[in-house]
Amino acid sequence: MASPPSSAPADKTAAPRSGLSRWLLRALVWLVGLAVAGALSVVMVVAVAMSMAYPNLPDISELSDYQPKLPLRVYSAEGALLGEFGEERRNLTPIKDIPQVMKDAVLAVEDARFYQHGGVDYIGVFRAGLANLGRAKSQGASTITMQVARNVYLSSEKTFTRKIYEILLTFKLEHLLSKDQILEIYMNQIFLGNRAYGFSAAADTYFGKPLKDVTVAEAAMLAGLPKAPSAYNPISNPKRARIRQLYIIDRMEDNGFITEAQAEQARKEPLKVKFGPDSSRVHAEYVAETVRQLVVAQYGTAAYTRGLNVYTTIAAVDQDVAYKALRKGIMDFERRQVYRGPEKFITLPNTPKEQDEALDDVFGDHPDNGDVMAAVVLEATPKKIHAIRPNGDTLEITGDGLKPAQSGLSDKAPPNIKLRRGALIRVVKTPKDTWEITQLPEVEGAFVALDPRTGAIKALVGGFDFDKNKFNHVTQAWRQPGSSFKPFIYSAALEKGFGPATVVNDAPLFFDAGTTGGQPWEPKNYDGTFDGPMSLRRGLAKSKNMISIRVLQSIGARYAQEWVTHFGFEAEKHPAYLTMALGAGSVTPMQMATGYAVFANGGYRVNPWVIERITDQKGKLLVESKPTPLDESTRAISPRNAFLMQSLLQEVARSGTAAKAQATLKRPDIYGKTGTTNDSMDAWFAGFQPTLAAVTWIGYDTPRKLGDRETGGGLSLPVWITFMERALKGVPVMEATAPEGVVNVGGEWYYSEYSHNNGVGHLGMDDRGGSAGTAPPTAAPSPAPGGDERSKILDLFRN
Repeated sequence: MASPPSSAPADKTAAPRSGLSRWLLRALVWLVGLAVAGALSVVMVVAVAMSMAYPNLPDISELSDYQPKLPLRVYSAEGALLGEFGEERRNLTPIKDIPQVMKDAVLAVEDARFYQHGGVDYIGVFRAGLANLGRAKSQGASTITMQVARNVYLSSEKTFTRKIYEILLTFKLEHLLSKDQILEIYMNQIFLGNRAYGFSAAADTYFGKPLKDVTVAEAAMLAGLPKAPSAYNPISNPKRARIRQLYIIDRMEDNGFITEAQAEQARKEPLKVKFGPDSSRVHAEYVAETVRQLVVAQYGTAAYTRGLNVYTTIAAVDQDVAYKALRKGIMDFERRQVYRGPEKFITLPNTPKEQDEALDDVFGDHPDNGDVMAAVVLEATPKKIHAIRPNGDTLEITGDGLKPAQSGLSDKAPPNIKLRRGALIRVVKTPKDTWEITQLPEVEGAFVALDPRTGAIKALVGGFDFDKNKFNHVTQAWRQPGSSFKPFIYSAALEKGFGPATVVNDAPLFFDAGTTGGQPWEPKNYDGTFDGPMSLRRGLAKSKNMISIRVLQSIGARYAQEWVTHFGFEAEKHPAYLTMALGAGSVTPMQMATGYAVFANGGYRVNPWVIERITDQKGKLLVESKPTPLDESTRAISPRNAFLMQSLLQEVARSGTAAKAQATLKRPDIYGKTGTTNDSMDAWFAGFQPTLAAVTWIGYDTPRKLGDRETGGGLSLPVWITFMERALKGVPVMEATAPEGVVNVGGEWYYSEYSHNNGVGHLGMDDRGGSAGTAPPTAAPSPAPGGDERSKILDLFRN
């Protein structure tokens, strides 16, 4: 038998490999043993810790009815958000209202096995341990439940004791709450940067949209924030946020939450991150601040955390129109002012990086002010300016766009106004889509509109810009009303026998020192002319000062002082001197709106109000306001007095100093009065339509001349018209019917008892000031000269 073939040569590496295998096997057994021993040790430690610490764990039963700190929110009557107050910006969103794509994005990156584990993901811990071998930076293994335990109840310190408490709390949470309840708490509680807590607030903060509308790409960006809200912030760190977003999209695809096609689409989707204030929001900062003060006065500091929702009487559309109209009126005035020069000069470095840093610094200190935007000059010549905006866009200003700042382009321009490289300027976009140089205004303004039938405030703008000046000029600015106060004097005169047809002499008046108790006073009409005898109706329409002074002198200043209190004015703010006829007292725009509302509603006094109702975070009604009914308890003047004043104020808006009102609005039910104080320091227009009373004021905070040609009709009336044009759209024409006690004779209205020449027929036909004219027998005398106080009042119209 043949011998078998010789065997193959022995593998020289077999023995070493066999030895290596045995060594690896022993090492693995040793590691497993060590792991088991470690696990048993951990179990023993946890068991001991649980027996010692479990009774001392915080009570988490309230989480079954989770109520986080929610801000105070202020809304318009329609539900548009006007303001939000509180350290934490948060929208409590039930788990059923959180879109699946947002939940998937969070689970994909934070805890993909959330619905499978019991609070501690042992597989995840093992996976993280393997991933951490040989890594300089460790990978965490905290579950969502563990993060809830940490964020709600524990500090952020990294100690063994705190970790044990975290695990114990995790088990307790999993025992008490459902998975959906835990996820709901997490997605509402977690801090996501920029004062946003929870993903609903973050969606609004970063994308300006409700959470239900986020896309896969946006959800992935938001889901990257919990790990490090500052590092992955799409506003401050867009590059790192983008890297994090792409990683999460990959995780969503790997876990089967989205398809490959959805992932690819999400990677390509451009995100529109909201870098500045939301320009689509209703600008009602002064309203929101007023409401905040009222609510905090009622509820204390708890108002900032208990999720109160305050619904106001403000009409969002009217508020928006009022805001834009006032700003436009002020900026139109600003275009007529002397150019005051750039706001700041900076040195622009030559290297791009250093230049960007310098620009970031200056734009951070001088941000855009609405449509009045900031820019830094890169190059300036008499015919062209190149400038750069905060977003890096460059713009060119030429032609008419340079006219407002022409003095700054002159070779002889002083250094403080010279337009040159590094100058920080303001620019606006023109209707022709070109750029125009401008400047932030120094002048201020106010606008308020209310429903004269209820007192409900429909629009309120307390100044040009709340961030620039938080002083609410509607409620806090005490100013001279000028000629806009004359209707209240005329109203008093109607009760003393005067009527629209009463003829009064528009002739010069002179009061010597013996009469005034101080310096001589020779009042003038605004235009410096005198037109002789005219009816009271014509005198008010043309705003003749001499007419008003003679009327007040006849009826008595003390009587008029008491009469104006019927409209809500304070007697002490209107000293009983003849200068009251010219509006030398002090009023606020809100007082003027309330006063004119009396004429508009047939003679009733209304109290302005802005809060309609307050609810808690669950919608439970806490407070509800209702207007005071218009009845005899709220009557301020008689229906016939209000009717005749409507007739007089209608004439002002038809053929007088406010004729532009009816001409533009093209409706007869428009009533009002212009007001320009001495030396044009205050410009007013106060007026109404039976459903809406509104007042505009423009002036400097520290009173100074607006300009010799600036008047209430030129400055404030256009703002009022712009507002009314939109606010009255679709509102039917409403003209009052004659009440009992008035008759029409020859086309003019009279009180019945004065229709046969029983009232005041004429006044002031034969003198320059003093006692001439026919006054009714009940007229009260003007007060005796008042020395220093009287002189002080008269000085207001001499200076």
